[in-house]
Amino acid sequence: MARTPRKAASKKSKESQADRKERALKICRVLEKTYSDAVCALHHKNPFELLVATILSAQCTDARVNATTPELFQKYPNAKKLAASKQEDVEAIIRPLGFFRAKATNIRGMAQGLVDQFEGDLPRTLDELVSLPGVGRKTANVVLGTAFDMPTGVVVDTHVRRITRLLALTTNMDPVKIERDIMDLLPEAEWINFSHRLIHHGRRICIARRPKCTECPLLPLCPRVGLPPLESIVESE
Repeated sequence: MARTPRKAASKKSKESQADRKERALKICRVLEKTYSDAVCALHHKNPFELLVATILSAQCTDARVNATTPELFQKYPNAKKLAASKQEDVEAIIRPLGFFRAKATNIRGMAQGLVDQFEGDLPRTLDELVSLPGVGRKTANVVLGTAFDMPTGVVVDTHVRRITRLLALTTNMDPVKIERDIMDLLPEAEWINFSHRLIHHGRRICIARRPKCTECPLLPLCPRVGLPPLESIVESE
């Protein structure tokens, strides 16, 4: 009777926090070497545009957002103009992105919040950003990290969530808990680029349902080698 991989998985689970931190830093170094030019894929000219684009990117590809936002930003280049927009006009522009009614409500509400609370300017703290309609912790981390180079946390999107679990850097499913786990493993200076690079890795190599494991530069550091796929991890994106 063939042996199951349970024993191998058990051994991996005994990795100490210190060993996990060391492996996480090695993962960072490999990602840095492989994706040294990785940046946020959402096109933007200023922090306001990045905030809008990030809200619109929920459950949508960055490429589709980038194809849609030029018209939106031309018509509504700042918070004051977007706040004064008509719901139906914004919906018509962002309709290709899906969930366009909710997204139009979110970006208009966010813009109104900027006008009412911050005179139209983007605040530079996590607590202030997440106080705006439609802005969660992930969105705030994207904006603060990319636009202001402020490492307030680790951006956990579907790629980061899936791959950090595959790499056994976390066992959590909740994005906030995953973020805390990664923040505990990595120095603050790595938080911004780690997300950018891991997202690139998820799009190019560690692709959901069709990973290119034989091409993966992280293969020597991956605890999943030789084990069957985890159905709860390999999910559609």
